[in-house]
Amino acid sequence: MKIYQSHAWPSTVEEAITIQETLRNLVITTDQLNTPIQHVAGVDLGFLEDGKMSRAAVAVLSFPDLQIVETSLAYRPTSFPYIPGFLSFREIPAILDALEKIKTIPDIILCDGQGIAHPRRLGIACHLGVLINIPTIGVAKSLLIGKHEELPEAKGSWQPLIHKKETVGAVLRTRTGVKPLYISSGHRISLPTAIDYVLRCTPKYRLPETTRVADKLASDR
Repeated sequence: MKIYQSHAWPSTVEEAITIQETLRNLVITTDQLNTPIQHVAGVDLGFLEDGKMSRAAVAVLSFPDLQIVETSLAYRPTSFPYIPGFLSFREIPAILDALEKIKTIPDIILCDGQGIAHPRRLGIACHLGVLINIPTIGVAKSLLIGKHEELPEAKGSWQPLIHKKETVGAVLRTRTGVKPLYISSGHRISLPTAIDYVLRCTPKYRLPETTRVADKLASDR
């Protein structure tokens, strides 16, 4: 798979902020999908050797039946510390290595992290989407920024996620009575479309099947 954009990977937070402020201007939050959607993918990262080595996993699934089509793994020394708001600099280098190995190009990638629901509007889903020019969705398990109204318990319920008077995402119930997920546009996809595809990728569990498969691969479970 071809990687379109590239930049030097930073060694300091200041350098990382400069990259985020630059790339945020390239993020597209309207639908630019290649339809029909035939393949969706998940990406995730695990760590070895007390965090010194990263193990990235990519899982490509057919859509809409969500069957595994292709997977890949890549290993790379971890080069950036864990700092909230800078996840992409820790995880994307190894994820790009894993993506370069796949032959089946996904139409949408669901990322285990934020999209524009990020202090500088460039979470891991945005960052990855801009680098590879593929539609991406941020599917986070926890809240990073923003506030929302109370969410009904039924699957499919959602409320806008607001930060500084801007709608940056949605809090979405993917399973009745279970903790919600935090959905935001990554790149080349609108929020309503992102919500629709996340729901279609979560037929049974809280997390999308793409994330579940990639997580198992990255964690070697």
